[in-house]
Amino acid sequence: MVDDARPSTLLLVVGIVLILVAGGAASGYVYLHSRPQAGPSVFVVEVGDNVTVNYIGIFGSGPDIGRVFDTSIYSVAVNSALWPKGLEYQPRGSEANYSPLDVHVGGSTPSGGYSLGNASYIQVVTGFWQGLIGLPGNVTRSVSVPPALGYGDKDPACIVNRPLLQTFPVVETLTRSAFTTAYSGVTPDTGVSFLDPHYRWSVLVLSSNSSSVTIENLAQVGDTASPAGWPVEVTNVTSTSNGTGSITVVNELTPSEAGTVLGTDFEGNGPCSSQSNGHFIVTAVDPVAGTYTADFDSEVTGQTLVFEVTVVNIHVPV
Repeated sequence: MVDDARPSTLLLVVGIVLILVAGGAASGYVYLHSRPQAGPSVFVVEVGDNVTVNYIGIFGSGPDIGRVFDTSIYSVAVNSALWPKGLEYQPRGSEANYSPLDVHVGGSTPSGGYSLGNASYIQVVTGFWQGLIGLPGNVTRSVSVPPALGYGDKDPACIVNRPLLQTFPVVETLTRSAFTTAYSGVTPDTGVSFLDPHYRWSVLVLSSNSSSVTIENLAQVGDTASPAGWPVEVTNVTSTSNGTGSITVVNELTPSEAGTVLGTDFEGNGPCSSQSNGHFIVTAVDPVAGTYTADFDSEVTGQTLVFEVTVVNIHVPV
């Protein structure tokens, strides 16, 4: 009876081993398509690999500390109650626009990146790819990236102080091209009136010829607008018989709002405006000096960033 039981016991053991081996092979394929069979039993990210990751980018310093500046995960993108967003956060629209990121783990890539199948593996900031090294699949890690390994320090040339009080002439003469640029779509005929596109006060064309246009800004004390993204108010209007009057406008910003206000460079004359998509952050308000500070650097510049990263797949060179 003992001899008769041995074959069935042996078959049972062999069957269990085959199931475990098959299960392990299937599991490994989820995270790895080309790791040599002689590799480690637990596959982890190494330098030179190409990986696919999900991530949540969070400010680790600055006024927006704890807020999300970017993510590959749709449920994070649409849940601002659980995942509050930074000032310059840009939503991507529908869920179809959110997917894991294909990343090359290393300091450089060919000019066209690495391509495997339909995926192209891009180069990312140093602190991001370094933080992936040693990470196995389906494990989440927090990676803290200082400015030196991220987007660098702030550029002083992109930061400017501007007055809280601004003055504008009541009457001014513009070239026709300057008029067209400032008041697009308005025909500069004598007697034409229209609203200033930014400050919303009435403007009257006093005279016009082939080379110039003279206008009168008909602002009134108490007029308000938000040309850059926060309230401004007309506090004084003076006028003289020779047309040298002025309009005083106050930018209604307070020190407590520093770091919380995203401005629009509606005049298009800010430093680094083109690289910041015409936006800046009000980083300081000084009522004593009568100025506010506009920082045209990207919000991630000069900040420590924390990435919550999860490896979805690992591809290695063979």
